[in-house]
Amino acid sequence: MTNGWEFTLTGIRVLLLLLGIATTVISFRAYRRERTRYLRDATIGFGFITLGVLIEGFLYQFTALPLTQVHIAESVALACGFAVLLWSFLR
Repeated sequence: MTNGWEFTLTGIRVLLLLLGIATTVISFRAYRRERTRYLRDATIGFGFITLGVLIEGFLYQFTALPLTQVHIAESVALACGFAVLLWSFLR
């Protein structure tokens, strides 16, 4: 993938990473202001989801891992993030 699609993918990944960081920071600020457990857990969940985007981008760009393994690594981080978010909503 050496044409414009690779640049598009990289650009979208950077956008996702920036949005994830912004969401995590806003959630953390809300936690610091309110000091509630569900906001702390939501911050952790958003952090895991953002970490998943970062992991996939890093593994895809800088390693020789097959795409399936890269997606598995991202999916594990995303699943952890969504599980923590779900837990924070249910408590």
